[in-house]
Amino acid sequence: MQRREDKALLPWMLGAFLVVAGVFVVIGLLLGMLWVLLPLGIVLGVLAAVIIFGRRVQRTVFAKADGQPGAAGWALDNLRGRWKVTQTVAATTQLDAVHRVLGGPGVVLVGEGAPHRVRNLLSQEKKRVARLVGDTPIYEVVVGNEEGQVPLRRLSSHMMKLPRNLRPAQVDALEAKLAALGNRGGAAMPKGPMPQGAKMRSVQRVIKRR
Repeated sequence: MQRREDKALLPWMLGAFLVVAGVFVVIGLLLGMLWVLLPLGIVLGVLAAVIIFGRRVQRTVFAKADGQPGAAGWALDNLRGRWKVTQTVAATTQLDAVHRVLGGPGVVLVGEGAPHRVRNLLSQEKKRVARLVGDTPIYEVVVGNEEGQVPLRRLSSHMMKLPRNLRPAQVDALEAKLAALGNRGGAAMPKGPMPQGAKMRSVQRVIKRR
């Protein structure tokens, strides 16, 4: 399935294997240790091919999810490290949403959807959070491909680059403070990216009934 969607997958994997294995073959010939270094080159070549496969698959997954409602929440749930993610703390019936993330940087509010509506949601949510967290830093992130936004595929790396302002114990205390804040419109967003074939009007009708 991945091969059908990514025609360059096999050439990249084969190229990675041949380059890594070839380097060890050359070194082995120069040092007269071919039969020692050849197996190591093969193993590392296979490892390089597997790494390439994983990265290409990840790239395809993010490309499919990009622009779909719920994609940012899904990406946040898959962050590595000690992050506390609360999806859809604010949302609209048009499937714009703000997600709240707690971690070393402090509070990170991540918005997805139409920029003009998301900015308003972020502003409102920041005011709600600021009343409880005091001087704790609050960061705002809008996921998208326009200027000033963070592309979905780079969201994880963007989060990791934020400064570390809090210790783990402080993050736990912050979570306890915000636990009672509640969500606004939390039922509006699907869990994970909405399938491309899903009809927006049908989803919105379900949301309004709730």
